[in-house]
Amino acid sequence: MSRLDDERFMSMALDLAKRGQYTVHPNPAVGCVIVKDNEVVGRGWHERAGEPHAEIRALEDAGSQAQGATLYVTLEPCSHTGRTPPCTDAVIRSRVSRVVVACEDPNPLVCRRGLSSLHEAGIEVATGICGEDAKELNRGFFKRMSTNMPHVTLKVATSLDGRIAMPGGESKWITCEESRRDVHRLRALSSAVLTGIGTIQKDDPALTVRHLETTRQPDRVVLDSRLSISAKARVFDDSAQVYLFTTKSIEGHGKLAGISNLEIISCQGEGDQVGLAEMLKECAKRQMNTILVEAGPRLAGSFLRQGLVDELVVYLAPDLLGSDALAMFHLPGITRLPERIQMRMIEFGHLGPDLKIILMPLSSLKNS
Repeated sequence: MSRLDDERFMSMALDLAKRGQYTVHPNPAVGCVIVKDNEVVGRGWHERAGEPHAEIRALEDAGSQAQGATLYVTLEPCSHTGRTPPCTDAVIRSRVSRVVVACEDPNPLVCRRGLSSLHEAGIEVATGICGEDAKELNRGFFKRMSTNMPHVTLKVATSLDGRIAMPGGESKWITCEESRRDVHRLRALSSAVLTGIGTIQKDDPALTVRHLETTRQPDRVVLDSRLSISAKARVFDDSAQVYLFTTKSIEGHGKLAGISNLEIISCQGEGDQVGLAEMLKECAKRQMNTILVEAGPRLAGSFLRQGLVDELVVYLAPDLLGSDALAMFHLPGITRLPERIQMRMIEFGHLGPDLKIILMPLSSLKNS
């Protein structure tokens, strides 16, 4: 196979992997194709955690045609027993002659062990084909495995003059229906949606995925330093897990005792605020790869000031709300131009009359 052929078939595997990105949490999305005599004879992707991995699905699809074929997979095959048996064993038994891997698995339980097992079995192995695309597809998983922190996307819907609500709090709706539907897509792709108690008390959001077919709802993370949330808050309405971070003692809060899908976690930061970095580490321990922050200007500003945002998604409506309306971010203390938080625009496009702009803080780009 030429490199162009390898890239073409790996691109097919990546397209298959994307089919699982809404459903495989907390696992990475993985796709696989098996090719013989330049024809695809097997296809598969990882559909849900606990179910067979992409390689197993593709080998089942290929059957006996896998012998002597080339297997393309977007992530290094696992060589350990988790919820499912090692994929490397099945690949070796299939007697494929060559395995092409987009990138190594960052999981310490897997990294290079799967490749070594294949080498030892006499199978030719090639790596790095479409590797950056494969890493981008699972950027949250890669970040969690390498830093013990989830990938954080901060989302904001704003007017052209950078305002997110009228002086009295009215904000429904600044952006158009197409933008709001896209937010639900972001939620569906996220391990969890995070907000603060201020938003809960003001808007009582459900933080669920709507207007989009999905088999799972994201977890919810609520920062509530004083533990003042109502047991009737809509975030508790369905079966999705809710993680409530507070600075108070987690003992003796009877008003929340009957909520089965709630875990309360004490996480002290400066003053009486929840420590954001420590909170994110606790989220990573709970296998959250990606977190979507939908919060008010103070909490959003705190994430930005502390350098905890990997990606900023702005939905920009072509309207002016005026100088008395609420600003996007609360960022006090920036008085000189060198102190500004610098961003780089990564992507932009239209959603109805709105613009969707994706940016990355320069600090995140330097650390990537």
